[in-house]
Amino acid sequence: MKPVFNPLQWKSRFLLFLLAGFVLIWIGFFDDHSLLTRYQLQKQYSDLKQQTELLQAETKILEEKIEALENDPAQLERIAREEYGMRKPGEVIYEFRERR
Repeated sequence: MKPVFNPLQWKSRFLLFLLAGFVLIWIGFFDDHSLLTRYQLQKQYSDLKQQTELLQAETKILEEKIEALENDPAQLERIAREEYGMRKPGEVIYEFRERR
């Protein structure tokens, strides 16, 4: 006669290891607070923190540019002429284009 599959007849130590293995696998990969989820969230947090630092540095540079424009009319005039093509009355502007 062939033995019947009966987990209740297994040794208790084997059942304990099997249960512990199942719990570790569950906690490691399938739970909402699993190690894999925690790793992904930590990586996302560090990426967002780095992006925040870059944006803060960019904001500081832009604030310095704004302050320079508010306090220096020559700087404001230079930007108006170069970027927006503005001119004083009676001036003639010549554009030079490079040939390719």
